[in-house]
Amino acid sequence: MNHFYNKTQIYLLFKLKFIPVYRYFFIKNTTTTTDCSPLIKKIKLKLKLFNDEVHKVWTEISGNINDPSALATYLENYKKITNFFQVGDFYTLIFNLSFLDLEYVSQDVTNLLGYSPNEFNMALFMEIMHPDDRPWCLAFEKKTLEFLLNLPVSKLVKYKVRYDVRLKDIKGEYKRILHQSAVVDHDSDGKIIRTFCVHTDITHFKTEGLPKLSFIGMDGEKSYIDLDVEQPIKTSNEFLSRREKEILLHIIEGKASKEIADILCITLQTVESHRKNMINRNKLKNTAELIAVSIRRGWV
Repeated sequence: MNHFYNKTQIYLLFKLKFIPVYRYFFIKNTTTTTDCSPLIKKIKLKLKLFNDEVHKVWTEISGNINDPSALATYLENYKKITNFFQVGDFYTLIFNLSFLDLEYVSQDVTNLLGYSPNEFNMALFMEIMHPDDRPWCLAFEKKTLEFLLNLPVSKLVKYKVRYDVRLKDIKGEYKRILHQSAVVDHDSDGKIIRTFCVHTDITHFKTEGLPKLSFIGMDGEKSYIDLDVEQPIKTSNEFLSRREKEILLHIIEGKASKEIADILCITLQTVESHRKNMINRNKLKNTAELIAVSIRRGWV
């Protein structure tokens, strides 16, 4: 379908897609900067334009093969998907890219946002997103598309996409939601059919600041933390070792050191040593600060 935009909408599209053009508009007669954050902060996206542009991104990477019977398997096994954690109220989703809508929404969405699973779809998700976060979400989805298209097909399931946005609950109050998603179904060409998502309330951990995007590697893959959406992806400095990440995930889930030791088949002293090393190396005060910082910075 062809889309016809007015001058203002075309102007926004240029800003979102082409650095030289929007730098001309925004930075002419000012000091040049390579940080795109102030620029994205100034972009205002009307809902229809936001919907159209996000759908274009999703369509580019979506697969066409859709086996409805596979949904039951994903719902049964979703807890086995590695490296998802919940530090507060959360709900789960399955996004089907073959028809660009949610195939499953857990009952927990009612507890967190007040909407029923039947009414919560992608249209509502984008509608209740804070207007200031829409350009960030679009930029993040474009960067995710670029990242996934350049991955070998075998590695599509080895990455978790993380970013945060603010969503308005049924009472009209905004909550900061940590979006975590991973590919769970794709075709032989690497086109994505389904992603499994966890939306967690992190309002109490992150009360201010700009949205952040990270690609978290699983099964030993490299991670890419706090990405600049307008710059080439560079390998991040790993703040935590693989073992430290495993331990930290269990700490975030509220497990005691003895329980973590039993789960990972290591000694209690090893768990405590890793905990202290993570706190001291990152110049933190205690475990609570370690949890808060790791979530804000996307370490896990």
